[in-house]
Amino acid sequence: MRTLTIDPASCRPSDLAAAVQWLKSGGVVAFPTDTLYGLAVDPTSHSAVAALFEMKGRPASMAVPFVAASRAQVEAWTTLSVDAARLATAFWPGPLSLICEAPRSLVPAIHAELGSVAVRVPAHPVAQALAEAWGSPLPATSANISGQPPAVRASDLSSLPSTRLLVIDAGPAAGGAPSTIVDARQGRPQLIRDGAIAWDRVLDSIQR
Repeated sequence: MRTLTIDPASCRPSDLAAAVQWLKSGGVVAFPTDTLYGLAVDPTSHSAVAALFEMKGRPASMAVPFVAASRAQVEAWTTLSVDAARLATAFWPGPLSLICEAPRSLVPAIHAELGSVAVRVPAHPVAQALAEAWGSPLPATSANISGQPPAVRASDLSSLPSTRLLVIDAGPAAGGAPSTIVDARQGRPQLIRDGAIAWDRVLDSIQR
């Protein structure tokens, strides 16, 4: 397992050039977010996406969420509905993922062929910098074997197959609940996954 040690307090996109090259070569990158460590791959590469699912033992029926550098990056990649835009204003950066239409450039397996993806802007400088360095949102499924506890520090990743893995070690993630996932594309917003942001806070922000 290769490791890239980064100081989150001074991290810049250029500091992550080695991680971007690893992604371009079809590798998997583990990195910290504002909740847990996540796993990223090139979401336009069939072989890289297959390697991600194989590494985690993740069922093909489970879509992978994404993280982005900024709201502007999300809006250049997909479209936010009126309610989704309100939620983005209220909770980004932070642990709220919004269901959006999947760009056609993505490998269908990354979104379980649903045609939609969950995306958010995390409140973590390394996660934001990685997406900025990549140039578009990146997958960010939890860094663990499916069914095992999620990783909150680089040392928790030892159970993952290491041949295709590069770890960005930027210290421990905050831990706690994963992001809340909401579908606000049309009609009343729907709670897809309960998480770090309480559902009543989501509804209150829409009703204001």
